[in-house]
Amino acid sequence: MRSETMLILGAGYSGQAVARLLAGKARRIKGTSRSEAGAKALRARGIDGMAMTPEIFSAAALDDIDALLISVPRDDLGDPFARQLVQAGKPARLRWIGYLSTTGVYGDTGGAWVDEAATPNPSNARGHRRLKAESQWLEFGRRHGIATQIFRLPGIYGPGRSALDDVRAGRARRIDKPGQAFSRIHVEDIARSVVASLHRPKGGAIYNVADDLPAPSSEVVAYACELLGVVPPPLIPFAEIEPTLSPMGREFYADNRRVKNERIKRELGVSLAFPTYREGLRGILANGN
Repeated sequence: MRSETMLILGAGYSGQAVARLLAGKARRIKGTSRSEAGAKALRARGIDGMAMTPEIFSAAALDDIDALLISVPRDDLGDPFARQLVQAGKPARLRWIGYLSTTGVYGDTGGAWVDEAATPNPSNARGHRRLKAESQWLEFGRRHGIATQIFRLPGIYGPGRSALDDVRAGRARRIDKPGQAFSRIHVEDIARSVVASLHRPKGGAIYNVADDLPAPSSEVVAYACELLGVVPPPLIPFAEIEPTLSPMGREFYADNRRVKNERIKRELGVSLAFPTYREGLRGILANGN
């Protein structure tokens, strides 16, 4: 990537982690935000930020781009940026596309392990929209012979966005739903997986980017409390708290699955910096976050 340019559509939390890892390895890293204030914040972080919405996006924005990473909100019709390219020709230099999706496209597996060979079965509208966005970018890549990869992500955490922050803010809850586990991934390991794919592009590839240890959220909160030296909040039975959950919270607890990650290790050679939430939370705390 030393002589190439990457554009990150939606350079938020995960996109900025990729940019940090690529710093010094790419000639230029561009990133978009929905507002000029957001673009200015990106520039302060060393990213060539620009304000861009789907309405003003066009194929011309890809003229000098070698690698495109997409991390933008989807809508009812999939990805609004992809739809702007339906009639576009092949970008002159683009050779790699990565789309940050979600393991939510698998739906509920009753706690069973799921890998990339599983047929997606989203259990909510958000999962269906994300699956539609995946297909739009895969089709664009196939049409133009551009290696396009899908990265399916579970719960994302990292500095400033972890159970440690929830405990400190007094908003951490330990919800007890027996038999339920969630997969998660540290934001730095998302970046490591994306960068590994840049060096080993594989058109049409789908990768689960998850850590090695799915676990109940109550267990993660308890460990964060242990690290901070505070008494963990009491366990609350799910049946008691379910009526107070937001629609998104109900969706979160409706699915129960464990996500396999062997493919990123086997095909991309990824070695997770934070193979479980324990290493992840300890690393965040050690770095003063």
